[in-house]
Amino acid sequence: MAKAEDNKKGGSADGEAIITLKGVTKKFGDNAVLDDISLTIEKGKTTVIIGPSGCGKTVLIKNFIVLLRPSSGEIYFKEKRIDNLGERELNKIRTHYGFLFQAGALFDSLSVAENVMFPIVQHYKITDWSQVEELIKVKLAMVGLDGFQNYYPANLSGGQRKRVALARAIALNPEVILYDEPTTGLDPIRADVINELILKLQRELGETTVVVTHDMTSAYKIADRIIMLHEGKIIADGDADHSQSSSSYRSAVHQRPGWRRRPCGSAGKRNYFAGPISAS
Repeated sequence: MAKAEDNKKGGSADGEAIITLKGVTKKFGDNAVLDDISLTIEKGKTTVIIGPSGCGKTVLIKNFIVLLRPSSGEIYFKEKRIDNLGERELNKIRTHYGFLFQAGALFDSLSVAENVMFPIVQHYKITDWSQVEELIKVKLAMVGLDGFQNYYPANLSGGQRKRVALARAIALNPEVILYDEPTTGLDPIRADVINELILKLQRELGETTVVVTHDMTSAYKIADRIIMLHEGKIIADGDADHSQSSSSYRSAVHQRPGWRRRPCGSAGKRNYFAGPISAS
């Protein structure tokens, strides 16, 4: 088996872009969910994406990995354009990514060990099963679940299932981990366990982290940078520390809690995001 560890690259200079979008639009029929998005994601940093439900946050990160292809625009991974690649070439690129889906997306018929093993057997020819078993043990230990190898998802709590899904997401030592609502459905204590794991993995693995969340406690705790998405556009983008002291940002997030429940495109809905994060 080719070593999954070889997939991990070293650190980078500050400000180095690992993901770049240029003028990305994504339409479903006549509905433009993403509207001419251009941004870069810095290597080794944690970027949090927030915004109203249905405004394209998950669509955006799925475009990062080309699980969804843009209707127009270009997507780059480390300066290599990837949105125009075929599936075989994309599969090689995707070994550099881990994706934690919102509901975990574990296979109910597979054990914990088999779930974590899944991306390994999909991408590598296995010649030494003992090496795979050791890798699974290491990844489960990183999320606090070593010893749960023979359990099945039905025997786990919601927080444990999230952690198994996270162990699977890091099985190939990805350079980028994408989290889609990692704390949704969890009580505050279990949600904070996930937040601590996100911070731990970023420290220990040095990977680039992108998190879609509605949980502002989580966003403030883990983010280096916070991006606000509204009606398919980025309307605010700034340093996480500054965003907490920005009056316009606090107004948008705290004084109008309804934005988190209202889908984009609702008739007559006002813009609850009162300006860029940099406005104070």
